[in-house]
Amino acid sequence: QRPIGPVAVFGASNFPLAFSTAGGDTASALAAGCPVVVKGHSAHPGTGEIVAEAIHAAITKTGVHPGTFSLIQGGKRDVGQALVQHPLIRAVGFTGSLGGGRALFDLCAQRPEPIPFFGELGSVNPMFLLPEAVKARGAAIGEGWAASLTMGAGQFCTNPGIAVVEMGEAGDAFVSAAAEALKGVTTQCMLTEGIADAYKNGKQRFDTRNPVRPVLTTESEGRNASPNLYETDAETYLQDHALGEEVFGPLGLVVRVSGPDEMAQLARGFEGQLTCTLHMDEGDTGLAQRLMPVLERKAGRLLVNGFPTGVEVADAMVHGGPYPASTNFGATSVGTLAIRRFLRPVCYQNLPDALLPEDLR
Repeated sequence: QRPIGPVAVFGASNFPLAFSTAGGDTASALAAGCPVVVKGHSAHPGTGEIVAEAIHAAITKTGVHPGTFSLIQGGKRDVGQALVQHPLIRAVGFTGSLGGGRALFDLCAQRPEPIPFFGELGSVNPMFLLPEAVKARGAAIGEGWAASLTMGAGQFCTNPGIAVVEMGEAGDAFVSAAAEALKGVTTQCMLTEGIADAYKNGKQRFDTRNPVRPVLTTESEGRNASPNLYETDAETYLQDHALGEEVFGPLGLVVRVSGPDEMAQLARGFEGQLTCTLHMDEGDTGLAQRLMPVLERKAGRLLVNGFPTGVEVADAMVHGGPYPASTNFGATSVGTLAIRRFLRPVCYQNLPDALLPEDLR
């Protein structure tokens, strides 16, 4: 596994410290042996500079070549375009919007020598609530969902924006518990005005769609965000593509299904996701087994009886999924496997030891 060369990393708007200048893309590219050029995000240029200064101090202290890391700033598109089209850049790591990511992906493909683009573009991270679990503890699941949905003002890529549950009294109790828990969530400040405006526009999209029923609606002012909850049926969801588009913030959609058959049909209708969740009890095993072959084709991480908001940096972690969750379904941007994005396999046949890489001698 040989390093592919200089990697361009686009800082994310959320997590200015964790996933931007010195985030997972930068760390895994450096671990693979690749120099990194970070395009700082215009939402937090000061934070980016501070982190870059810390990296520069580490480079100076350890005697690493100063070209190992660079930071460039600039909010206009031409800065990013020039970076991905530079002939020395060999790969791109990106976290951001579907529109911006797709534009950069196309630029990478249109180069005289195309390069890989590892983009994380958007996900609604659906949860499937199976009937026995809902009967036994639907209210508790609803309360847990509300906490996950509003964590960090909903500004997590793994925010579980959609809950799928059967019609009936048990499902109603789940929805009521989630709504009641959301009422108790205080207003939270979003990271940027742009994110806050996009959240308001997303809410407006739900307000103008029928038959989408508002369960809890609030008005958000300035950069402050309050939670919102809506409900619809599977037929409406499958016919309206916009309902499956990510709303970055504390907005949840409950999709009610008539039974296991419609739940399975709905699962097949989802686009690619970062995560899919099953809430189940032992009596739900048969339905869960039926859903698994569908869900594992839809997401990079499947979990049971939990919430996907947290992402652990571990050997088994997969933070990626089929498009539009990411542009490369075979890669992860979190976990030790992330290093492989920036490595190229080389086969050595019949080489004498003197010609082999030092770690193979």
